[in-house]
Amino acid sequence: MKKTIVLLAVLLVLFGTMLPSLAWARGGWHGGHHGGHGGWWLPGAIIGGLVLGAVAVVTAPIWALSAPPVYAPPVVYAPRVVYGPPPVYSAPPAYPPPPTYAPPPTYQRAPIYAPPQASAIQREVVYSNGRYVLYGDGVRQPWQWVWVPSASPPPPPPLPQQ
Repeated sequence: MKKTIVLLAVLLVLFGTMLPSLAWARGGWHGGHHGGHGGWWLPGAIIGGLVLGAVAVVTAPIWALSAPPVYAPPVVYAPRVVYGPPPVYSAPPAYPPPPTYAPPPTYQRAPIYAPPQASAIQREVVYSNGRYVLYGDGVRQPWQWVWVPSASPPPPPPLPQQ
């Protein structure tokens, strides 16, 4: 019974690859191109696989009987390890402090600096009809020159009357 089913399966596979498939009906594998680089490899691959399978089945009794039986390796247990007591460590030696050759250095206190004084900047430029005055410090307030006109001179004294 098994031989019949296997033979029927082999024949179906062989004849199934020889019948036109959907790929052949649409014009071949690459859109109708029947070049020599592919497209017809499927039947050859199936037939080659069947041939190799048949060779393996035919020669199976030969190599199955000639191979020595394989057994699991015997289980080997390692001898039990017996540990001794842990080592005893002594306390580290106490060393005297290193000798001192000079007294420790003394450091002077850093001088306290006063905030920088405003430098001598000319803040006024005087002309006959007025003056320019410089306002600001350049840090918190920007520098700004402001024109301040001078006061008009007093009118001339009245002329004496004769």
